[in-house]
Amino acid sequence: MSTLTLAARDSATMLRRNLLHARRYPSLTLNLLLTPVMLLLLFVYIFGNTMSAGLGGGGRSAYIAYVVPGILLMTIGSSVIGAAVSVATDMNEGIIARFRTMAIHRPSVLIGHVVGSVLQSVTGVLLVGAVAVAVGFRSTDATALEWLAALALIVLFATALTWIAVGMGLVSPNAEAAGNSAMPLILLPLISSAFTPLHSMPGWFQPIAQYQPFTPAIETLRGLLLNTPIGNNWWITIAWSLALTALGYRWSTSTFNRDPK
Repeated sequence: MSTLTLAARDSATMLRRNLLHARRYPSLTLNLLLTPVMLLLLFVYIFGNTMSAGLGGGGRSAYIAYVVPGILLMTIGSSVIGAAVSVATDMNEGIIARFRTMAIHRPSVLIGHVVGSVLQSVTGVLLVGAVAVAVGFRSTDATALEWLAALALIVLFATALTWIAVGMGLVSPNAEAAGNSAMPLILLPLISSAFTPLHSMPGWFQPIAQYQPFTPAIETLRGLLLNTPIGNNWWITIAWSLALTALGYRWSTSTFNRDPK
């Protein structure tokens, strides 16, 4: 078999391993999804009417439409923490050291984690999206092409964050430290345009919220689903995603390939 065929076979094996782990131990995934679901319900039913005033009125229904795209991308940030914890667990249990001694395609170990995490992230987004529909979210103006573009954005953004999370897992001394180090992936959406428009923030804080990765991704997803202006956010999102993917891949592979002392 060719090198490419062997790499694909080993990556598929590692992907199956990670999906089996996720199926047998679903509590971690469910706990990570609990945060975006609780925030969705909190902001819709407790703060919805008040927060909608910053959007020019419209009540709870207007705020549901505004907040859901941000919650969906927050779901990705929450889900990929599981990848960091899973990688750190493998490192501490010695299975990574065992894989290093086996005649397998080395990057397949990381690829299995990344692809498995992206699939779990997309599944999580669909589940949280179902909750959003149940509480009143509707996207009647989006075309089939816009839905496909939204799905592509979610996959691309999830891939970028997952590679960063894998790198965090590889350098963490244990699973608890990996979970803690990946917490900014949940916290960053809180200081973005996910819950409130940029113009309502203090002037000194607006550049911080505007130029971080989540805000352009949220605005792009909001534009695709709700037909709001996207502007330059689409290419900024792609640039951020590619840069984070390259950074995370380089960080993860160099750390993984480093011979343990």
